[in-house]
Amino acid sequence: MLFALASALTIAWGTVVRHRIAEHAPEGKSPFLTAIRRPLWWAGMSTAIIAYMLQVVALAFGPLLVVQPVLVMSLMFTLPLSAIYDGRRVSLSETFWSALLTAGVGVVVILGRPVGGEAHPEIQRWIPSLVVGSLILVGMERIARRLIRRERALLEGLVTGALFGFVAVFSKAVADVFVSGGIPGLLTAWELYALTATASIGTYVQQNAFNAGALRTSLPAMKIGEPIVAFSLGYIVLGEKFQVYDWEWVWMGLAILVVVVATVVLSRKSL
Repeated sequence: MLFALASALTIAWGTVVRHRIAEHAPEGKSPFLTAIRRPLWWAGMSTAIIAYMLQVVALAFGPLLVVQPVLVMSLMFTLPLSAIYDGRRVSLSETFWSALLTAGVGVVVILGRPVGGEAHPEIQRWIPSLVVGSLILVGMERIARRLIRRERALLEGLVTGALFGFVAVFSKAVADVFVSGGIPGLLTAWELYALTATASIGTYVQQNAFNAGALRTSLPAMKIGEPIVAFSLGYIVLGEKFQVYDWEWVWMGLAILVVVVATVVLSRKSL
């Protein structure tokens, strides 16, 4: 939990920095190439790498279904950081939705009592999700390129969130491989190279989504897409699950709904 919270804090700072760069990107030029020419972008990316390392450490200690909800709380840290950059105070509305997000995450983690699944699932467990996911995301990205700015930002935001959902699951697999086999085992694991490729593609699509239209459109889609895909793959591929029975599912459903709504509201307010 502590490593996940530390990761959420560093994610928040990197997000604020990269948003500021995206807002000042000139029209008619490649948004990705424009961004990477600025030293501040690299500072933000360095922070993102540190945040990711903290996330991997957290995944080495606990299941994905515990770490991923905590990472959603990066929005709570984004709000005060964004307020400092803008020279304003955090509003009562932002505080209210932050409290709801905290309560929702607390219910998911405490009531859900997530348990870990298989540390090394067979490749046969991965193939259906990888094939179906790749086809869907490639199709969505092709459609997004034909849309106007607002719709393109929304669709590319969803693609980015889904890609980082895959990154989260690959990260859990890589952490488990390292714990059991060390560096030699890690270097021969296909999950490491799949993780590297997916993270690289996700970073590229994310920067394009930031510049495709209003960040109020793309960021909520990213923040919602990632945990949904990560949760789904955690269940399907890794075999993780919540220990919830009967009417407890009602409270879990309400908590997840609160997290989704609060995430959308706070991601729009953080811009």
